[in-house]
Amino acid sequence: MIRLQVIGNLGKDCVTNTVNGKTVINFSVAHTEKFRDASGQQKDKTTWVECAYWTDRTGVAPYLKKGTQVYAEGTPELRTYTKNDGTSGTSLTLRVFSVQLLGGGNRGEGGTQSNTEEMAAHVNPVVETSGTADDLPF
Repeated sequence: MIRLQVIGNLGKDCVTNTVNGKTVINFSVAHTEKFRDASGQQKDKTTWVECAYWTDRTGVAPYLKKGTQVYAEGTPELRTYTKNDGTSGTSLTLRVFSVQLLGGGNRGEGGTQSNTEEMAAHVNPVVETSGTADDLPF
């Protein structure tokens, strides 16, 4: 099994759908790394990861808003597609099995640390959808 972990900010509010009777929460995460190029100039490289979180535990969805910093873990998949100009494109998708709110971002749009604390009081921010009791880390 290949696992991918990503920490980044949501690019837009999540969308919750029902597909064949199952619930999926879709969201996109932007991870930006800073580096210096060969000439010493500071550069940024942003990688977008499209996430599909198949779960019945949708309590986290109202908190997955644009700008919110999250940690997501799951199984990666590369998809190829044809762009409008006829060239090929590739996207990185993640079938999420764990998501956690990290509390950053979204402050300018009404989101605050207290929202994250409120969410934690009502919904477990770490939501696992796979595994059994034998998989517990303790």
